[in-house]
Amino acid sequence: MSVVGKMARDWRSAGIEEGDLVLVHSSVKRTLQRFRDQGYEATPKEVLDSFLLALGKTGTLMLPLFNFDFTRGVPFSFDETPSHMGALTELGRQHPGAVRTGHPIYSFAVIGREAERFSGVNNFSGYGPDSPFAMLRQSPNGKIAVLDLPDQHSQTFYHHVEEFCDAPYRYHKEFTAPYRDFDGVEEDRTYGLFVRNIEEGVLTHVDPTGELMWKRGLYTGFRPGTGPGLRIVQAQRMFDFVAGIISAGGAEGRLYRIEERPE
Repeated sequence: MSVVGKMARDWRSAGIEEGDLVLVHSSVKRTLQRFRDQGYEATPKEVLDSFLLALGKTGTLMLPLFNFDFTRGVPFSFDETPSHMGALTELGRQHPGAVRTGHPIYSFAVIGREAERFSGVNNFSGYGPDSPFAMLRQSPNGKIAVLDLPDQHSQTFYHHVEEFCDAPYRYHKEFTAPYRDFDGVEEDRTYGLFVRNIEEGVLTHVDPTGELMWKRGLYTGFRPGTGPGLRIVQAQRMFDFVAGIISAGGAEGRLYRIEERPE
């Protein structure tokens, strides 16, 4: 069996099924080393191909192309602005079949059967009700997969739930910078994010909820650093669980904490 086939088998064992729509957050370093130790010439391209193989012809892969330069006034180019989320995601951006969504901070590459559904998506708020996060959640086969990363460094979907629930420890903020669109038209544009309240010392702190999702059986697969290292959660189930924590007033200590500051 080829290295691509072996990797695809690993992803299937974690819970990916043919026909799924899966958002993958990843650190591929351990996967590459694991297969190189077995004598395979493993590269990020093999990892990308393996996810597409695991999803099959009826499946769809989403990759985060997040880039925060726009928040500092750096121009965004739909065709050229790279992903800052690692080698796998940048390969996804350059894939000939990829559709890119339009938010300059939280854009995605989408490859596969449902890719065209994301064509032209240009949501104002990165995590909002018209965002790719919402489209993933609304899909009956929408899942989130995390490869060898803790929730704290991967699961941006938490912020989609927080915006939907209007979490009181975050607020809406706008950013304006030059934007070059799909047609090459460049102009100043404004986009929003639901950001943490830094002035009140709010720090993102989501790993405790990740542990709760393991205990409740929402996560399937493997913890970071064990086995294939990939875990899966159904997007709607995660949304319902996290929304329940927020609505019950239990977010502090589970989704955020307050930074202690010297007197």
